[in-house]
Amino acid sequence: MFDTNGVEKKMTATVERFKDEMNKVRTGRAHPDMLSNVKAEVYGQYMPLNQISNITISGASMLLITPYDVSNIEKIASAIRADQSLGLNPSDDGRVIRVPIPPLTEERRREIAKTASAKVEEAKISLRQARDDACKEIKNLELPDDAKKRAEKVVDDLIKKYNSEIDQLFSEKEAEIMKI
Repeated sequence: MFDTNGVEKKMTATVERFKDEMNKVRTGRAHPDMLSNVKAEVYGQYMPLNQISNITISGASMLLITPYDVSNIEKIASAIRADQSLGLNPSDDGRVIRVPIPPLTEERRREIAKTASAKVEEAKISLRQARDDACKEIKNLELPDDAKKRAEKVVDDLIKKYNSEIDQLFSEKEAEIMKI
């Protein structure tokens, strides 16, 4: 019989990656994961902000970044400014960088929702790839045709389950993005 544990692990990992991506999506509220894709050039190489500083929340619309090495403060601030997809304008006082999170316009909310929907499609493509790999594996097994059909049905049920989970996560995130 076909073991679905491997397929289920791949699909679960896809959903977990999708959750992480949705946490990075800006919703108008301050969240440290908003800056997880930003990298600053320090010590001759590009490093993620969470490796060179401490990122905390100060109120619903302010991030505080405390660099571990104060000499990197300008590099960190310019890296945040350079990421146009965030649209943030940090300011520093020599020790701490303050990043105000401006309220989102209706147009910007729609743009962010569209970007998030692209991530939905990427996750679903990954799920379909896992299903296709499993179906190829099932076809190569020495099983009777009815056992192969049952195994394919189990894999199809799994993909339906994980697709609906991704759709649910996206609809929650979209509602959060569009909420004023």
